[in-house]
Amino acid sequence: MEMEFVVIVLGMLLSCALIQATFSFFGAGKPKNQPPGPTPFPIIGNLHLLGEQPHQSLANLAKTHGPIMFLKLGRINTLVISSAAAAKQVLKKQDLVFANRHIPDALTAHNHSHHSVVWLPVGTQWRALRKIFNSNIFSGNSLDANQHLRSQKVHELVAYCRRASESNESVDVGRAAFRTTLNLLSNTIFSKDLTDPYDDSGSKEFRELIGNMMVEAGKPNLVDFFPVLKKIDPQGNKRRMGRYFGKLLDIFEELIKERLVMKKLKEDDVLEVCLKINRDNPDEINRTQIKGMFLDLFAAGTDTTSNSLEWAMTEVLRNPHTMAKAKKELEQIIGKGKNVEEADVMRLPYLWCIVKETLRIHSPVPLLIPRKTENEVKLNDYTVPRGTQVLVNVWAIGRDATLWEDPLEFKPERFLTSGIDLRGQDFELIPFGAGRRICPGLPLAVRMLPMMLGSLLNNFDWNLDAGISPKELDMTEKFGITLQKADPLCVVPRPLS
Repeated sequence: MEMEFVVIVLGMLLSCALIQATFSFFGAGKPKNQPPGPTPFPIIGNLHLLGEQPHQSLANLAKTHGPIMFLKLGRINTLVISSAAAAKQVLKKQDLVFANRHIPDALTAHNHSHHSVVWLPVGTQWRALRKIFNSNIFSGNSLDANQHLRSQKVHELVAYCRRASESNESVDVGRAAFRTTLNLLSNTIFSKDLTDPYDDSGSKEFRELIGNMMVEAGKPNLVDFFPVLKKIDPQGNKRRMGRYFGKLLDIFEELIKERLVMKKLKEDDVLEVCLKINRDNPDEINRTQIKGMFLDLFAAGTDTTSNSLEWAMTEVLRNPHTMAKAKKELEQIIGKGKNVEEADVMRLPYLWCIVKETLRIHSPVPLLIPRKTENEVKLNDYTVPRGTQVLVNVWAIGRDATLWEDPLEFKPERFLTSGIDLRGQDFELIPFGAGRRICPGLPLAVRMLPMMLGSLLNNFDWNLDAGISPKELDMTEKFGITLQKADPLCVVPRPLS
């Protein structure tokens, strides 16, 4: 937990005595058969237990209190799910009653939560927006039609690394992957690059902007635990998020205006599809919702994919036998020095195992997007109160020793003989969630990740900085809604030997 947060919490402990009656933790409202959990302190509840890495702290607490655990975070009841069986109950068997969102205050900036398919409650508006995602952006036909764009962007990524190789410069893998996914999305949506594919400066600004958004949305915020503080915004989370959102929304507004005055329309891109739907049926989607949809796409689509590629490359470098095995498969199946195309992926089982293992041990969204119970709910033999925030700790599930042999070891081989998939049916591995609120971008992510990873491995040898051994790579996580690598992976691409 960051120092600013600790200082404010301690200040509240000293100043809130006069309103302690308002924050009643032990009154008659406590339901029977409440799930087990640590005893809360007055006022702060269990906030002191979150630590700097809440996903890790909650995983450790679950070892004591069980996979269905109840905490009091300030004024907010919180249910933490830490097993595959319990996740299946919440995300599949009782999906509808757990389908709505607990919305962090920062996400209400610019009223984004009112226009976002991520945060809207399940209902008419959510279904209309989700239909646009599923039918016009992430459907099989739409993705097949844009296959050439993904191939082009992977070629540009390889070309960028080749330039670095020729000048003996290191590549910031996360930033390079971010630039690739940013321009892929911008071409899919707007038919243009948002940044130079060979220049770090523009993509650096975008990555910092979106990375800051993800950290802001995920880090502890007093307003979320004590809603009475909303008007004050003591940590400034919402104000900062408002600036971040505003920058992206202004970019989208200019691109929409530019399109509206064009004589020749881009018939195949997402913007044109959305504008057509808006012209034909304004009640289905309006301009504000269009921009909210684009904000969701860029925030979720760029950060998660680039983080996952960076973790995958880090793990492969830390495990030379994995690198050698992957390179051998690539050489035998498609030939050394060639880019991986989408049609190749199904013929590269070990590469696909590396992707699965990366997503198991480095979940892109460690606690998934928080859910909320609208009414009192029965879960197994427990009673979950109305208005409870629900966190599914997929980071903990991916490291559960009852599910995985040697869970902390990076072993892609475990998937060679396993039928476990990551598309939301096998709850041991749900990096994209499951049920009706599964990440709509899953079909794109599972196409892009193996293409980028395989192409980087098959075109270059990769050297760490002098004096650093693979096992010395820093694996510290930077917590937010998404899980970034705290220390960027910078490595030098070398011509193939």
